[in-house]
Amino acid sequence: NYFKKTLFFHSESMASSSLPMAIIFSFIFLCSPAAANEVTVGGKSGDWKIPPSSSYSFTEWASKARFKVGDFIVFRYESGKDSVLQVTSDAYKSCNTTNPLANYTDGETKVKLDQSGPFYFISGADGHCEKGQKLSLVVISPRHVAFSPAPSPVEFEDGPAVAPAPTSGSARLSGGFAVLGLVLGLWAWF
Repeated sequence: NYFKKTLFFHSESMASSSLPMAIIFSFIFLCSPAAANEVTVGGKSGDWKIPPSSSYSFTEWASKARFKVGDFIVFRYESGKDSVLQVTSDAYKSCNTTNPLANYTDGETKVKLDQSGPFYFISGADGHCEKGQKLSLVVISPRHVAFSPAPSPVEFEDGPAVAPAPTSGSARLSGGFAVLGLVLGLWAWF
């Protein structure tokens, strides 16, 4: 009889303490940002160099990926013979290398995408940008990563890929996360 009372008391206190823990876990699950990724320009075997054909575009390659705040873009190239310049939109369009926002020459450049919006990169080697060695991409905010479906990017005038605004489908998706969190919380309580 003593054993039954003790077991009942402990199971009751565990149930009452697991509800707040389940709710906290649900909010952490819903609000935690996804881990940062490192993405190599051109893909796994990609190199930062003049594209092999006029039909290849680094920007087109980037439009098939999703970059979020906190991710890293990695450029691999021969140090001393090439470089990566982070530039403005105008410098990107005109291949102007004179006043870059940043200049990288180490051969294995890793740039943190630290804000949402467009990023523009060109080669610093003479004539390379004009031959297609340039990249524009758009970084989306963590809110868009967590709560919007992955829309197809659209390219505008040799500019970066731009994801359309979230639709009503994204509201249903975020509601689904809330329901999932509530179900997990209730399940943990019982």
